[in-house]
Amino acid sequence: MTQLKPINQQVVAVVGASSGIGRDTALRFAKLGAKVVVSARSQSGLESLVDEIRSLGGEATYIVADVSDFEQVKAIADKTVEVYGRLDTWVHSSATGVFAPFDNITPEEFKRIIDVTLMGQVYGAMAALPHLKREGRGALIHISSMEGRRALPLQSPYSTAKHGLEGFLEALRVELKHEGLPISVTSIKPAVINTPFYNNGRTKLGVKPTGIPPYYQPSLVTDAIVYVAEHPTRDFIVGDVGRALDVLQRLSPGLVDNILLLVGFPLQRTTEPKSEDAPDNLYEPVPAHDRIEGDFGNLTIPSLTDWFERNPPIKWGALAVAALGVAAVLGGLTPKE
Repeated sequence: MTQLKPINQQVVAVVGASSGIGRDTALRFAKLGAKVVVSARSQSGLESLVDEIRSLGGEATYIVADVSDFEQVKAIADKTVEVYGRLDTWVHSSATGVFAPFDNITPEEFKRIIDVTLMGQVYGAMAALPHLKREGRGALIHISSMEGRRALPLQSPYSTAKHGLEGFLEALRVELKHEGLPISVTSIKPAVINTPFYNNGRTKLGVKPTGIPPYYQPSLVTDAIVYVAEHPTRDFIVGDVGRALDVLQRLSPGLVDNILLLVGFPLQRTTEPKSEDAPDNLYEPVPAHDRIEGDFGNLTIPSLTDWFERNPPIKWGALAVAALGVAAVLGGLTPKE
């Protein structure tokens, strides 16, 4: 069984940390006493993040990197070890997207999304693993998406990248177990999260894109990341809607097709006009969006099941009680001789 260090004894690298889930995660780890190395393309976003962490009394260092370049990703891991002596946990959340029908996406755009959103994650594991192996334990935490389980229309490159990530992590996980290495490999699969992803994505819809509501706040994903950094976990779906979608997709992909035919097109469009030429983060960062939350806080809801996932004994106890209750009810309905 893989034993992971307490957070306050960890050195954590967070990739994709200038905004959204990555930024919130870096702040949380630092508040909990971890030493943090943060990376992204936006130098101004990283500088403001490190300043915030240090103002809270935390320890942090930054390195600017584009995850589509392996040498730049390797430099993140090397810098972490150079500054703090080791690497315990690698959190990888970099991603980009284009919102458009498939036949409106260029080969260059599709490839760029794969290079960042899939190959960046692969490079992250390649860069981090030698250090984790030398340490003798550790955690690879990859931010995937429910789009790794169920693709969405108008996001074909992003869905492709996330499906590819799931396949990669499955293969890697078994190889590490085969080698007897106590390194946990976790796929975090958020539902729709209120981050600047929808501000940053390139759109060819004529309007600013949006996720299919409801949304959840980034802090819910951060809760999951911090939990799996101490408790080895294979998969962690974030959000009640994500878990419901997962069940539906397993039961009837065709039913999900039909649901998405109804909601997948209108509900990914806002009424706010946005040009294809508006700033996006496909090739360059957008420093104006270097913040944790996006613009859809009014559409966020709480999630009831995430707490149970982070407290397995209570979860299984509640399920056992429920099962006993069902058995008692069924027993009461059984005809008596």
